[in-house]
Amino acid sequence: MSSLSITTIQTNLHWEDKAANLQMLEQKISSIKKKTEMVVLPEMFSTGFSMKPELFAETKDGETLQWMKRISAEKKIILTGSIIAEEKGNYYNRLIWMLPNGEYGIYDKRHRFAYAGEDNHYTAGSKRLIASVKGWRINLQVCYDLRFPVWARQQLQLDEPEYDVLIYVANWPERRSHAWKTLLQARAIENQCYVVGVNRVGNDGNDIYHSGDSMIIDPMGEVLYAKKDEEDVFTITLENEYLQSVREKLPFLKDADGFMIINDGED
Repeated sequence: MSSLSITTIQTNLHWEDKAANLQMLEQKISSIKKKTEMVVLPEMFSTGFSMKPELFAETKDGETLQWMKRISAEKKIILTGSIIAEEKGNYYNRLIWMLPNGEYGIYDKRHRFAYAGEDNHYTAGSKRLIASVKGWRINLQVCYDLRFPVWARQQLQLDEPEYDVLIYVANWPERRSHAWKTLLQARAIENQCYVVGVNRVGNDGNDIYHSGDSMIIDPMGEVLYAKKDEEDVFTITLENEYLQSVREKLPFLKDADGFMIINDGED
């Protein structure tokens, strides 16, 4: 495990217009000049944070998933972000982890944003997804999950942390941006990992403004990148040597409380 290059795309989204969003995002991905191994898109990047899954949900053969397969293969990158998915009659806010070879993993958003009625339209996920690339372990989560630290909490396995990078893809409103920024830093500090938070900008179809505030934070909680209000495509290289030095010099995780997450039975 050495370095890992990640590109974040903070962008406005065309409300409930898949074709326009996919075209726009393809142009932004094609504009990336620096070498990158992973591109991170916002939550519900093809539609915006829509509560109309019956109109926009896709199966595994859907256009957005096929678009992700094509882009990932053509650009030789890992591509991730969440979409509206349908499976066995249920709707999910589903993060896709797409590999260049067409294989992919999924994470269904665990914590649905009841304040906006997400729990009335989408089924909660019950399993975390920790992916692997170049020896790096990546914990993938969605927006509102950020408010629930137990769901992201490191558990030591054979005296080693579960993951090295924690990614949140989001449609997080500007009116609560202070919480977004504070909690991203808290997750990095308490889990001794890099944290990548990718949010959208602009007004959505409900006239709710999003300031972006996408951030990349190191294991000490220091902000390596932050962008407010503007669209931005940013590439950074994370260094494993620094991550390991923090964990070795400050072995706080070894003193953590043991715990178990009990599934409430909801699928």
